[in-house]
Amino acid sequence: MTTRRGALALGAAGLAFWAGAGRITAAESFEITRSEAEWRKLLTPAQYRVLREEATERAYTSPLNDEKRAGTFHCAGCDLALYSSETKYDSGTGWPSFWEPLPDAVGTKPDWGLLGRRTEVHCRRCGGHLGHVFDDGPKPTGKRYCMNGLALVFRAA
Repeated sequence: MTTRRGALALGAAGLAFWAGAGRITAAESFEITRSEAEWRKLLTPAQYRVLREEATERAYTSPLNDEKRAGTFHCAGCDLALYSSETKYDSGTGWPSFWEPLPDAVGTKPDWGLLGRRTEVHCRRCGGHLGHVFDDGPKPTGKRYCMNGLALVFRAA
């Protein structure tokens, strides 16, 4: 017997699949490409789930959430510089958050899920899933780039 909640969840899951949410598709092309085996060899299992399968790490589990030194946050998949520590702030969400990426560092795409439409953020060079961007951040951009710490590597200045 299907409940109303179950039917809604099934419908939302189908819409997410139809809209292209989930794994990175072959139709997208990036400067750095690797086979699934190569990615698995390069990344930890948790990094693979986040960067290549668009998983989300648990809130408050990343040491990068508390990183306060001057430096740059890079993609854990290809080492592209993504965010300056000057744009990092404590959003209170439990994930490293930034109000602006570095120029030409990230790409975005619509991401449909159970809670509706969000905007997914990925590394523009390797396509690795980083997190999502929301319109509830601080000035001057009003954006909150809410990133998975597993998708990032910090390099101190």
